[in-house]
Amino acid sequence: MSRIGVFICHCGINIAATVDVERVAEEAGRMPGVAFATHYKYMCSDPGQNLIQRAIAEHNLDGVIVAACSPAMHERTFRQAVAAAGLNPYRCEIANIREQCSWVHQREPEEATAKALEIVRAMVEKVKRDEELVPLRLPLVRRALVIGGGIAGMEAALDIASGGYPVVLVEREDRLGGKMARLSGTYLNFEAAPGLLEEKIRQVLAHPNIEVVLNARVTRLEGYVGNFTVEVETPTGARTEEVGAIVVATGWDPYPLERLPEYGGGQIPDVVDGLTFEEMLRTGLRRPSDGRVPREVVFVQCAGSRDPEHGVSYCSKVCCMYVAKQAMMFRERVPDGQAYVFYIDIRSGGKGYDEFVQRAMEEYDVLYLRGKVSKIFRRGDKVVVWGSDTLVGRPVEVEADLVVLATAMLPSREALSLAQTLHIQADRYGFYSEAHPKLRPVESLTAGVFLAGAGQGPKDIPETVAQAAAAAAKVLQLFAQDAMVQEPTVAYVIEELCSACGACVAVCPYGAREVHPVRQVATVNPALCQTCGACVVACPNKASRIHNWEPIQVLAMADVVV
Repeated sequence: MSRIGVFICHCGINIAATVDVERVAEEAGRMPGVAFATHYKYMCSDPGQNLIQRAIAEHNLDGVIVAACSPAMHERTFRQAVAAAGLNPYRCEIANIREQCSWVHQREPEEATAKALEIVRAMVEKVKRDEELVPLRLPLVRRALVIGGGIAGMEAALDIASGGYPVVLVEREDRLGGKMARLSGTYLNFEAAPGLLEEKIRQVLAHPNIEVVLNARVTRLEGYVGNFTVEVETPTGARTEEVGAIVVATGWDPYPLERLPEYGGGQIPDVVDGLTFEEMLRTGLRRPSDGRVPREVVFVQCAGSRDPEHGVSYCSKVCCMYVAKQAMMFRERVPDGQAYVFYIDIRSGGKGYDEFVQRAMEEYDVLYLRGKVSKIFRRGDKVVVWGSDTLVGRPVEVEADLVVLATAMLPSREALSLAQTLHIQADRYGFYSEAHPKLRPVESLTAGVFLAGAGQGPKDIPETVAQAAAAAAKVLQLFAQDAMVQEPTVAYVIEELCSACGACVAVCPYGAREVHPVRQVATVNPALCQTCGACVVACPNKASRIHNWEPIQVLAMADVVV
């Protein structure tokens, strides 16, 4: 007979303020198969884990249930704790009584307590039938592929290569540097960008562990984390790379001016975007129409951003800062000139960022006008900007020599097709989706494929470099293992029941299944399986199963709550 221990966590007051944890522990102790039950303020704390370990030894427990928060938070914590006490970690389960109970029933404490008891009772039935599993060990190729040669890709490649592992850096253009190579300077320190980038490129090209492949595109991906086979198309033909991890750092593209006709985009030569103005600052500040030095320059923020009707709904995050930088650099080059900035609001979140914008206003006399621009058109050799100043409540007309649109940041033009090739998800705009926005911000849902830079969403250079370093750290963490360890709670096939119909192969979203050509049975690649359960549902013969989510377990759980 099972000897299961049930441990109820108060989670401070997150659970205990709604659920009667003492009653849950008391009634759990009387459930069939439960040998011990108790409650504690914070089970995830060291004292809480020690309590579990002592109970395993003192009561000879063969299974553990921790009724606490989501398994996404602390399942690994508790499984490591029970393993240290000599219990198979896969005989430890989490009963989620926080997100699925106390938080959603805060005004119904009696009902919440009853529901918590049902959740625990169901999990007891599952643990009774849990197998003692052993993690799978798979071979690991300690070589990385970085896609994108901008600042994010170069930073990730350098960090991985400096860790002692070979890196293949693939860039679609004929040079490294990405969009940062087009900048005249960076905000906070104007003259830093060219020198910093040149030094970074030099380090990449000189590093013995980095192979740079220019004018290249990734066209095919097979395999799984630790063992990817990648096809790269180059001007001299296709080449195949064997790698264990991939960092995707494909960067961004500016919102096309042609999509902003109300602002004269693509129609008026002296209406340019931010990147074009960067090149003008770098190579010589001249109007595109007649080559004259502009004296009056208008900057229009949120051109295509935060505007779902005419552009994209999101904030592009960097525009407020680079507009301030560009306005200040314009004033340095044209001391008798005047810069105007039309803005909705100023988003300058970052160390020293707000002070930087204030400098533009106070030291460089940049005139900030709070309001939207309604129309931009030509009048003679001037570009007329119609807008409003909502702070004084009146319309504004500016006759400018040049208009700079702070356009939205879009994902790279090939991001969606690459996402499909790499089997990673993208949001509705085409930015790559992270596995979890808070807990796994640099991982994709495809194990072994990591994200860095503006391909995952708008961000500035410091944030891009930080994310690239984080992605590289994940790769180094993976490569530091003797072999790749895979969770054993994956799908498997009962061959005697399998008819090789291929239904499971068709529905598997991760490509983890195929029909063996000789034995004529479905097979599972455990390294690719993500335990989604689609194959279990699709199999007409019930030959597809998942370890520790067997039909007998699910039915037993249902029996005790209905």
